Amino acid sequence: MNQRVPARPEGDGAGADPLGGIRVGLHSGQQYPDFASIRTVWQTAESLGYDWVSLFEHFRPPLLGPAGPCLDGMTALAALAASTSRVRCAMLVTPAVWRHPALLAVAAATVDHVSGGRLELGLGAGGADLAFGQYGIEQPPARERPAVLDEACRVVRALWGGGPVTFHGEYFQLREAYLDPRPVQERVPLVIGGSGPRVLRVVAEHADVWNCLALPFASYSAAVRACEENCAGIGRDPAEVRRSITFRAVVTRDGRRARRAVAAGTFGHPADLPEYLCFGSAQECLDKLAPYVELGVRDFLLASRPPVDWRTVELFATEVAPLLRAMGGAR
Repeated sequence: MNQRVPARPEGDGAGADPLGGIRVGLHSGQQYPDFASIRTVWQTAESLGYDWVSLFEHFRPPLLGPAGPCLDGMTALAALAASTSRVRCAMLVTPAVWRHPALLAVAAATVDHVSGGRLELGLGAGGADLAFGQYGIEQPPARERPAVLDEACRVVRALWGGGPVTFHGEYFQLREAYLDPRPVQERVPLVIGGSGPRVLRVVAEHADVWNCLALPFASYSAAVRACEENCAGIGRDPAEVRRSITFRAVVTRDGRRARRAVAAGTFGHPADLPEYLCFGSAQECLDKLAPYVELGVRDFLLASRPPVDWRTVELFATEVAPLLRAMGGAR
């Protein structure tokens, strides 16, 4: 692979946490039948004091069936950025196979301008999406996707520098390419999602933030060790990679009843059950999250699908988040 791209600046973020202390986010997705509904979710999250709200980059998510609603991710993200004023506006994540990374870099830079410098862009290797079959979009074999992701990260980061960028990869090629206007932020945080061994090598090389589902604690600990080893292997300080987890929870007095309701499909979605970290009180939720704080997690992203569990969204923000932030130092 022949490439000429800007390297990461010497000492950029080394040993530091440029994004601050613990942040609490709402991973909303966009499986809503209209924009007004998702705008309400985002504006409510901002008013409740969440630090971050994010969409995902699916076109036909499997969960709600082949005809389920889903707004376009990047278009909705730009509109939501214009509809809010403080929260970080994130894509969690866009599969590297959906777009040529140069087109993604331009779209992301535009969202950063719309938001006034609040964008965080997540990239992943890709996975299940009904759009591949419905729309006839070709997806590379699973074994190739981490390599596609690696090249996409290089192209996006290089173009955000303005150019000219010449890149000759196995999957993407650029010749004296420019991007203008560049993003508002000097360094847009690049979030890499996933926990597989090959993706973790991409995390070590490119990520400002590493996100994955809240795996069982032993499994997450092993993934952290693998990420740290990958960083050491390329001479990067692991402290440069901020740790982020996405999870589901129900903050309630009757955790057993809530769990049964999700399993039965009378509340939430049964397919999401493995992603729930807690059914219980605010204190029980905090107790479940505390070990991840000890392991260096700094972003805690509560995932929510429609119909929104507004009580949990509010209680997490008002009763759990302040104690979480205190565990990580001043906000």
